[in-house]
Amino acid sequence: MALKHIAVMGAGAVGCYYGAMLGRAGHHVTLIGRAQHVEAVRRCGLRLQTSAFDEHVKVQASMTPDALRGAELVLFSVKSTDTEAAGKAMAPYVERNASIVTLQNGVDNAERLSKTLGREVIPATVYTAVEMTGPGHVRHHGRGELVIGSSAASKSIADAFGAAGVQIEISDNVIGALWAKLIVNSAYNALSAITQLPYGRLVQSAGVPEIMRDVVEECLEVARASNVSIPGDMHEATRRIAQTMPGQYSSTAQDLARQKKTEIEHLNGFVVRKGQELGVRTPVNRVLLALVQALEISEN
Repeated sequence: MALKHIAVMGAGAVGCYYGAMLGRAGHHVTLIGRAQHVEAVRRCGLRLQTSAFDEHVKVQASMTPDALRGAELVLFSVKSTDTEAAGKAMAPYVERNASIVTLQNGVDNAERLSKTLGREVIPATVYTAVEMTGPGHVRHHGRGELVIGSSAASKSIADAFGAAGVQIEISDNVIGALWAKLIVNSAYNALSAITQLPYGRLVQSAGVPEIMRDVVEECLEVARASNVSIPGDMHEATRRIAQTMPGQYSSTAQDLARQKKTEIEHLNGFVVRKGQELGVRTPVNRVLLALVQALEISEN
């Protein structure tokens, strides 16, 4: 079944990138975001800049969640810190037959949103390097794949993304994929934020690869204690990020640079809390969490 109307709740860099790709493919897409961003999109369309093209994509934009009415697919891409609040705001307007997919950092957003809404939410893992470079302007630096959980609607969702040029996989172990991304984020995000260095330069700094290795090991111990099966070699996957995205700054680094609250509580912070719950020590993650939190306070 073709999707006629797709809404993006939380039109930041990730939501705008996938919304723009779907819009380019001819879907009716509505972005729900902040006023300055919405006004720019209404004036000129959403500018999507990639290595292959630079276009203004025609999409709709709104500042209020009532724009969710009529949407058959909702891409939920707010910050992890805002999951419950955004869920409550959107609840009156989401159609009963709409599918909801979370495109967020962290491993528990789909579960949290599902509890807030009292309905099924499909988790997804996002692998893309994007940033907002100004109101109504998203820049794509690399990758773009998605892994989504298995549900009755997953095939039609995958078909829509695939036709839009987005590589997508339906997985019965999406939680393992989410944990794998959490581990990579825990290794890079805080360190990139503290140093304000892109990944390629970060890993060339003395002692940093060893710290990242320790972060990965702590995360893997917590995952094992949580009975989560993580695919692949996480040490190799972590090293590969700096090779494939050397110029990328972490989202945490971007948030600090813009004096915005970060998602560190749902990255290294989640690992620390889960470790405490399961009796697994996570000293390196704890230090990185504390340092980023201290920088958040000093910036604000």
